[in-house]
Amino acid sequence: VFADCRFSGNSAAYGGGMYGKGGSSTLRRCTFSGNTASQNGGGMALVDGSASAVSDCTFTGNTGDKGGGGMYINSSSPAVKNCTFSANTASGVYGGGGMLNYSSSPAVTNCTFSGNVAANSSGGGMYNTDSSSPTVTNCTFSGNAATYGGGGMFNHASSNPIVTNSAFSANTASDGGGMFNLFSSSPAVTNCTFSGNSAFSDGGGMFNTFSSSPLVTNCTFSGNSATVDGGGMYNEGASVPVVRNCTFSGNSAGGPYGGGMSNAYNTGAPIVTNSVFWGDTGGEIVYEGFSGVAPAVTYGVRQGGYPAGTNIIKDD
Repeated sequence: VFADCRFSGNSAAYGGGMYGKGGSSTLRRCTFSGNTASQNGGGMALVDGSASAVSDCTFTGNTGDKGGGGMYINSSSPAVKNCTFSANTASGVYGGGGMLNYSSSPAVTNCTFSGNVAANSSGGGMYNTDSSSPTVTNCTFSGNAATYGGGGMFNHASSNPIVTNSAFSANTASDGGGMFNLFSSSPAVTNCTFSGNSAFSDGGGMFNTFSSSPLVTNCTFSGNSATVDGGGMYNEGASVPVVRNCTFSGNSAGGPYGGGMSNAYNTGAPIVTNSVFWGDTGGEIVYEGFSGVAPAVTYGVRQGGYPAGTNIIKDD
């Protein structure tokens, strides 16, 4: 049991501040700052079945030369609660400025990921890969940045996190400013907000590709922007997201395909129900005629109407 301890300025191959292999350590009110890992886990690495409990801890200014600036979790399911991950950096190919999960499903509750950076990869705040499906509840992802995909969160290779009551704001990336889902990664996202995120290419709020079909329920996408297409959400590559009871407003895209939602590149037909699209610049719901498929839109409000939909209100 570690309580009220400080780990700073340490270095190792894995877990610059602490390395936990198996076992079930308990950490409370500890600080990990300025630690470095030449591989993964600048602040902490938990591997090989670790069931540790980490609560009320702070991870700041740590660096993982390959990935997991703040924390690296491999084949483990720890409980991480009431923690702050700020200004951590993943400078290598694996990404995850704040947290990198590999074949792991931690329970992450009431945590803040802010100002973390994936300098040469994806997942500024959190990177989930190889069937990692963390439970993320009441968390905030703000001001994180990634060179490639997923400024706030990047889900890869059949990773299906459950994200509830969380906020993604002011995150930036090349694609998927708030969240990027790749290679059959289909998270369940409920009661979340995506606001003020930006993409230098596509998908300001969320980017779905290569058969990634998230279930998005009771969420708000507002004020997100993409330099090209899909200010709120961008779908391509046989991805068929289900969007229910959501609001898209004030999002913008610089290209011709969809300030609210863009569907392109041989995607399937997204299912959109009981949702509002209003005041998005660059079109509310747009699909590329040569390769996109018209979304199945029912029971909603869309500024200007939607001829391909059913029971769509076009008035304010």
